[in-house]
Amino acid sequence: MFKPIYLLISICLLIGCSKPIVQTERHLDQIPPITEPMVVVPPEPSSLDMREWLLPKKNSRVRGAPITHVMLHFTNNALRDPQNPYDIEEVYALFEEYEVSAHYMIDRDGEIYLMVPEERAAFHAGIGHLLNYQEYKSGLNDYSIGIELMAVGTREEMLSIMPADVYDSISPADIGYTDAQYASLKELLDDILKRNPLIKNDREHIIGHDEYAPVRKSDPGDLFDWSRIGY
Repeated sequence: MFKPIYLLISICLLIGCSKPIVQTERHLDQIPPITEPMVVVPPEPSSLDMREWLLPKKNSRVRGAPITHVMLHFTNNALRDPQNPYDIEEVYALFEEYEVSAHYMIDRDGEIYLMVPEERAAFHAGIGHLLNYQEYKSGLNDYSIGIELMAVGTREEMLSIMPADVYDSISPADIGYTDAQYASLKELLDDILKRNPLIKNDREHIIGHDEYAPVRKSDPGDLFDWSRIGY
């Protein structure tokens, strides 16, 4: 009478071990909320001139905490197309492919794209921590707005994600940030701060991904000039 039960347990163990979970960047940026759900008052929508190009709903979730931070990133398609790293459709496709996201993206000409509404938590921060906000550990997606700038970092910063010969084939004009991006980012930050009063206008609340996850992230990197946006 014990044979059927033994067989069932054996099958369950085999199924459970047949597909081990592998932590990829996709999983790291999709860390589930660690806070208890709470009622969050959605911010007023932005009145800035921008293009709405929303990612699928699976690339974000209902926000579970009030917004207190903004996180800056860079993004590009240089690994696959180093001669044309900023093709907007290819970059957008990367977000879809890896099921990650940010609320806004700013292209090389300074055009702002809305990709996830602020009332939803985008998958952009992942595993990490902030010294003065230990309770946010690996939960910053719920507390933050993510902004991607289309840019390429220094050779040292990029070698962790692409071969040296690929980086060396990128045009110098495509490395770093543009004046138009700084101007649009400053305008966007001013707008976000005005509509989200819990975000303080200082470097403790306006941060880079590299400050939250320094071991695995380098963006916005050494080429980003914080003084251009008032810090």
